[in-house]
Amino acid sequence: MKFEPVIGLEVHVQLNTNTKIFCSCPTTFGEEPNTNVCPVCLGMPGVLPVLNEKVVEYTVKAGLALNCKIQQKSVFARKNYFYPDLPKNYQISQFELPICLDGFVDIDTENGVKRIGITRIHMEEDAGKLIHGENLGNPNSSYVDYNRTGTPLMEIVSEPDMRSSEEAKAYLEKLKLILEYTGVSDCSMEKGSLRCDANVSVRPIGQKEFGTKVEIKNMNSFKNVQKAIDYEIRRQISEIESGNIIVQETRLWDPEKGITISMRSKEESHDYRYFPDPDLVPVVVTKDMIDSIKKTLPEMPDKVLAKLISDYNLPEYDASVLVSSKELSDFFFETSKLTKNYKAISNWIQTEIMRVMNEKDCLINEVGISPAHLSELITLVDENVISLKIAKSLFDDILKEKRSPRELVKEKGLVQIADEGALEEVVKKVLSACSKEVERYKNGETKLIGFFVGQIMKETKGKANPKIVNELLTKLLS
Repeated sequence: MKFEPVIGLEVHVQLNTNTKIFCSCPTTFGEEPNTNVCPVCLGMPGVLPVLNEKVVEYTVKAGLALNCKIQQKSVFARKNYFYPDLPKNYQISQFELPICLDGFVDIDTENGVKRIGITRIHMEEDAGKLIHGENLGNPNSSYVDYNRTGTPLMEIVSEPDMRSSEEAKAYLEKLKLILEYTGVSDCSMEKGSLRCDANVSVRPIGQKEFGTKVEIKNMNSFKNVQKAIDYEIRRQISEIESGNIIVQETRLWDPEKGITISMRSKEESHDYRYFPDPDLVPVVVTKDMIDSIKKTLPEMPDKVLAKLISDYNLPEYDASVLVSSKELSDFFFETSKLTKNYKAISNWIQTEIMRVMNEKDCLINEVGISPAHLSELITLVDENVISLKIAKSLFDDILKEKRSPRELVKEKGLVQIADEGALEEVVKKVLSACSKEVERYKNGETKLIGFFVGQIMKETKGKANPKIVNELLTKLLS
């Protein structure tokens, strides 16, 4: 019997607000444990939550970007369960009346574009974080850091529309990209700003009914999501083929062992005893508010990709690299206002700039080159003032000295030699010194042209105009 997997994802996204969802504590990452806390987020008796308006605005913005219907009335509910990192013993979330419904994301698959439905998006508060003692030299203890408690979250729940781990990864990547473009979250999986639970089941091909689903909790990298789903698909098929029954449960992914591990039996919604939070009034979002937020939406990645290809004549690969980060595409557009050599801008971003980004593990605005300086460098090459080779050798100096490329070219005496007469003398000198190579070239070893160019560049310290050099070599060698 052949099986197909059925996959749905629940993605938790921390919002980019300065303060928590129901109190004024900061949301700064990496502070000393239990310092960004107050009586409200610690759940002390007698305190009252006050909703952060920015959380509503950001969730509506994300919902619009993800093609959702915005509910003009939504309600906060208490989700009751006990866990050490949940100080109130309940989480303020949304249940029957979430703020966003019925959205979708289009992903690219090997069979073309596929639409993944989004069931709902709701607002909720994050829990704290358990730190187990083996990381602190005390393997028999666990500690709780409540700094994260009350950080505003969106939970984005997909339809069970994915049929492979590759589709799940593509959906996650597209979702992350769209959210980054809206600016509602930094989506840093390393900091826990974006976390994913996967619901996985299998069924015989052709069967309409879903199999028993298993939830894999709290994965924080695309690679782990894909590996965990693949393992769980294999595990469930093996269990069924062995005559066993799949149990509805929650499992954890162990990346070191490459397996999922049973954590607890899966709760149903009634286990949480949801009821409307008596301390919070319903959230009312007017049509004017929705229209106002809609005006703040930037162009989404798919539209930017099409624009780069059609309006800027970039190859699809270049466009896809630039669109992969809003910072990259923004930098490209800023530079394109200053020079029309769009392909050169793309090339510089993909080579030298992204090299530095990888080396320093930084964002493009931390590299140290401005759109103005990059456009000036490109113009110097286009005007034949310097060669591309010299421009690349100058790049790191621009980053260090934060000075104009023109100033540095003038100061370092790097202006390209474009005088044909002067260059002809250099070419003749090199060919005279390389008589054996000239003979080999004339006997058919035409690849030696690169050797001659290299020798001429060495003689001129890289300042010879390559185009003129190639023309002179062709003429003199023939």
